[in-house]
Amino acid sequence: MNREDFPILNSGIIYFDNGATSLKPRQVIEKMKEYYFEYPSNVHRGDYGISLKADAEYLEARKLVKEFLHAEKSEEIIFTSGTTDSLNRVVFGYMKQYLKENDEVILTKSEHASNILPWFELEDQIGIKVTYLELGPHHEVTLEQIKKQVNDRTKVISFAHVTNVLGDVRPIKEITKFAHEKGILVVVDGAQSVPHMRVDVKDLDVDFLAFSGHKMCGPTGIGVLYGKENLLEKMNPISFGGGMNAMFLEDGTREYEKIPTRFEAGTPPISEAIGLGEAIRYLMNIGMDQIYRYEKELKTYAVSKLKEIPEIEIYNEETDSGIISFNYKDIFAQDLAIYLDHHHICVRAGSHCAKILKEELGKKNTCRISFSFYNTKEEIDELIRALKNPHIKEELF
Repeated sequence: MNREDFPILNSGIIYFDNGATSLKPRQVIEKMKEYYFEYPSNVHRGDYGISLKADAEYLEARKLVKEFLHAEKSEEIIFTSGTTDSLNRVVFGYMKQYLKENDEVILTKSEHASNILPWFELEDQIGIKVTYLELGPHHEVTLEQIKKQVNDRTKVISFAHVTNVLGDVRPIKEITKFAHEKGILVVVDGAQSVPHMRVDVKDLDVDFLAFSGHKMCGPTGIGVLYGKENLLEKMNPISFGGGMNAMFLEDGTREYEKIPTRFEAGTPPISEAIGLGEAIRYLMNIGMDQIYRYEKELKTYAVSKLKEIPEIEIYNEETDSGIISFNYKDIFAQDLAIYLDHHHICVRAGSHCAKILKEELGKKNTCRISFSFYNTKEEIDELIRALKNPHIKEELF
């Protein structure tokens, strides 16, 4: 699907590491070149033509994100450097003042480091309690277990919408409905969901949502924090400087800009935001529902083929996304990834920044395949041929 838009695919590589970062289509690259060649100016500062053009394109990118997420207002969209930055802003800009000692935050052991380490830091700083949801038999999140675990001290639930190792899709809408009935805030890591499926923040009713541009055909260095307007109004900036202030005086008197500008100090990632806007146009033209269906079809096909190989152990056969985690018997995950690279096949190996998942999974390292819409069944067939090679261990060792 749309493979002609990705020049690197002409090199012969098979790229199955889309959970780490996606490939970039020609349209996004050209849009960013247009900024640098035709209006390479700063935003919010110039009263001349090319600066006003940059302003307009930057604001258009924010509007596109708002439409993509079905958010209520563009003001609810904050540009950040990525999911990690977005989650840190939530934790240290909002939660640090909102939470009190012994308040509980529920995570899972399958979360990415970006949705665990900031909470650890806050635990050390103000004495909150990080707790972990007991997962189901396939390491999944269930509303029933949440209902069992929530108590009067629970103030926040912070989960990935889709996890980056097992690819399980969490029932975020149902979780949020229950959480809000109990006065609990819901923070969602959307790094692995927003690029692959329709995400409607009004329908899900989440309080905060974070994601990265580079995982959804956009550039690196740009991410988004969505927050409900009433919450963002109460959130503190965690960086200060030019652009985010309305005025300041020598005695320390200062006034900060309205949202979202107060959260975007300094020169923002202008070309990256414009590139992200173009990536969103690109994805919307294809259709997120079509993308999601196709990637699930690829996973179903790949799982059926992988199961033909007795040495392969799959850890997330049942999950409803385009992510497959597996190992090959008696071959270290990184060694297998290096072997596949010799066949021009790119997969991820390691703990995938989910370092405490091993306590649930019983495996420290896995190989991960993560599909995007430009992958094909023919590419999967090439992977299977490489894994069925009777001399695979000889080539490795």
